[in-house]
Amino acid sequence: MTLSQNHIKKLASHLTLLSDIRRGVEKEGLRVDTQASLSATPHPHSLGSALCNDHITTDYAEALLELITSPRSSVEGLQSDLLHVHQFVARHIGDEVMWNQSMPAYLPPESDIQIGWYGTSNSGLFKNVYRRGLAERYGKRMQCIAGVHYNYSLPDKMWSLLEIEGRTLQEQRSNGYLALIRNFTRFSWLLMYLFGASPIVSKDFLHGHDLPLEQLGPDSYYLPWATSLRMSNLGYQNKEAQAELQLCYNDLDTFLLRMRRAATTPWPAYAAIGTHRNGEWIQLNTNILQIENEYYSNIRPKRTPKADERPATALANHGVEYIEVRCLDIDPFDPIGLSAASSRFLDAFLLFCAAEPSPIFPEGGFCQDSKNNFALVVTEGRKPGLLLKNQYKQDIELKSWAEEILLAMQPYVELFDKGTGHTHYQDALQAQFAKVQDASLCPSAQLLQQVKESGLSFVDFTYAQSQVHKATLLKQEIPADTLQALTQAATESLTQQAQIEAKEANQSFENFVLAFEKKLDLPRG
Repeated sequence: MTLSQNHIKKLASHLTLLSDIRRGVEKEGLRVDTQASLSATPHPHSLGSALCNDHITTDYAEALLELITSPRSSVEGLQSDLLHVHQFVARHIGDEVMWNQSMPAYLPPESDIQIGWYGTSNSGLFKNVYRRGLAERYGKRMQCIAGVHYNYSLPDKMWSLLEIEGRTLQEQRSNGYLALIRNFTRFSWLLMYLFGASPIVSKDFLHGHDLPLEQLGPDSYYLPWATSLRMSNLGYQNKEAQAELQLCYNDLDTFLLRMRRAATTPWPAYAAIGTHRNGEWIQLNTNILQIENEYYSNIRPKRTPKADERPATALANHGVEYIEVRCLDIDPFDPIGLSAASSRFLDAFLLFCAAEPSPIFPEGGFCQDSKNNFALVVTEGRKPGLLLKNQYKQDIELKSWAEEILLAMQPYVELFDKGTGHTHYQDALQAQFAKVQDASLCPSAQLLQQVKESGLSFVDFTYAQSQVHKATLLKQEIPADTLQALTQAATESLTQQAQIEAKEANQSFENFVLAFEKKLDLPRG
């Protein structure tokens, strides 16, 4: 019996553990006006405080909404949460729409893109200045790209079943999540093939790109075989400074050491910018990373920090609590940007990544090959006969490797369905098999085909689609108690922000930043 078969057998004897898996979503989306342009209005007061509302905030731009669910023990509960918060937003943004696409609508000149404002408290100013730094380093346009973040945690009892080593539960848990992340790194190209949905972009977004884009209708450019331009060099990318990190997640100590180094080491180009201009803060510091969250990665180990902790310090003190998958495009065909079938596939895929053998990446080995595979699939994933590099450094056709992975996932899918008495997970897997057999079924191909047939530009097509989604959300009833809870959360968040601002009215922001810098209490190596 192989190690994988042994793990599957043990899990089959403990099916109730699958009901203790938790998943949550952070879904971004631009507010867009009636001209299909980025909204220039402030974050709606009726949505509460972007600083303090646990359900609705903003990410980078003032108009880039981020909708957040609670951790849920079922896909049904997750979908319900995500639907309700979308319905609430749809009722409070007037004639604007929430842009249901990862690549942006029409954007104004960079100088007119409003960075998120979180009030006058030190914590609010901190968030704003951090975003000013992102603007200086990467430009504002890249920060207006949107996606879906999928948070996922396994119950503690599962790590012993999977025979994860560790002297303590905390160490065992962290080692288990890092093993999951390594396998995710090996196989995440598959997610981009199956769920990538941003193969096309507006001309308005393009500035200084180096991809060989082709024109598709008015003001629209694409790559014929692309799955996710959002995750290509056109969108999110690790700049030269971040490339120094070389994070392959072999062990937590090395990860934290490199993260600390990046968060404390000045980078010449950022030092040349400085932290102030005309007496105003423009970035928190001149280090490779202003804060840990600046590191652009497809997946992150996470731990909810306590009040006095930075993210990396929380990981060092308490270990990994869950993982955050960050490479998912918004599903433009679903009103809430993530279908139940996609969520179920992700559940099984991530359990597969946790349970399958996950050897350490050798120095200069398959870690970089995995990143190269990912980069190739986002730009050429649907190209017939596309070759990737497997763990043996051998060329393998994407279609063949995808079939291997999906077949290996079959037992995990069956476990989920045994636990529920339905075939929902099996149905989700079969839908992905169909995409592997016929690339025209991939959402990236479907989107290109529909834009072509419409005769519209990418922006006009997406605006019309977003309007339809908003109408769908408005037609559906939202439970009265849910509406009351979301309304109360928005109101209370405004009160909470006012209280924070009053408490910090006479406190120095400079001292606040200095105190934050000192919180990075990690081994120096």
